[in-house]
Amino acid sequence: MSRMPREPEAFGEQVARIFLRYHPDRKIDFAGPLDMIVNGKHLGLENLYRMVLHEPERGVEIVENYLERLVEGDALSTMPMPMSVAKARIMPRIQPTTIFNYLDREQVAHVPFVNDTVVVFVIDMPQMTISITVEQMLRWGMQVDDLDEIARLNLDRYAPDLEVQIIDSNEGGRAALVSRHDGYDAARVLLGTLHERLAPELSGDFYVATPARDMLLAMTRHPEPFVTRLRDRIRQDFRRLPYPITTDLFYVTRDGIAGTLAA
Repeated sequence: MSRMPREPEAFGEQVARIFLRYHPDRKIDFAGPLDMIVNGKHLGLENLYRMVLHEPERGVEIVENYLERLVEGDALSTMPMPMSVAKARIMPRIQPTTIFNYLDREQVAHVPFVNDTVVVFVIDMPQMTISITVEQMLRWGMQVDDLDEIARLNLDRYAPDLEVQIIDSNEGGRAALVSRHDGYDAARVLLGTLHERLAPELSGDFYVATPARDMLLAMTRHPEPFVTRLRDRIRQDFRRLPYPITTDLFYVTRDGIAGTLAA
């Protein structure tokens, strides 16, 4: 049977059983139905739970693969990686500030961003990504601004030809969808060429929605019914998709990016 329980508490317990099957030496506790603690380290299961709900028939397979990558990533994160090897693989990701409910803010290399988000940094490996800690950053003799500059340059080079799907609405608005599912869709709001690429399609300055890691939706600022309808859809995607980020919009101009919390 490859399905996982749908009830969150039962889901978490089943994840723990699968984990202990392969790693019986670990100690597991729970601080909540989807907040597993492995050897004293919090492991939030919310994203894994959403991934399984999206493909329930592959539930156990998804959990096993997720846990395998997690353990491999933890092992690799403790191994020193020279900057000469890591530099071309450093990439940015946008995360909500709520990640610090489970992670120590002082240990995570990050820079503040708008809309109650932060930019964190990962080393992009073939089958996984490894989060960059402050300890690793200092080991390289770098500051967080150095990481930010390297990560944005790598993002620009990662897929230089930004492929978008243009959607015209009955209300008169227009949207551009980016969904490569490579782990960096939402992060593309940081692209230095984003305004240059999309402004001609979206009548100048525009809004960007990043409800989850694997979605970026740019849209015209008018008409209001169009923006309102898309915002409703964004809230739905935020509630159902793995790796949720924010329901707030980013306002992208030639001069930079602003948040829209006040709006």
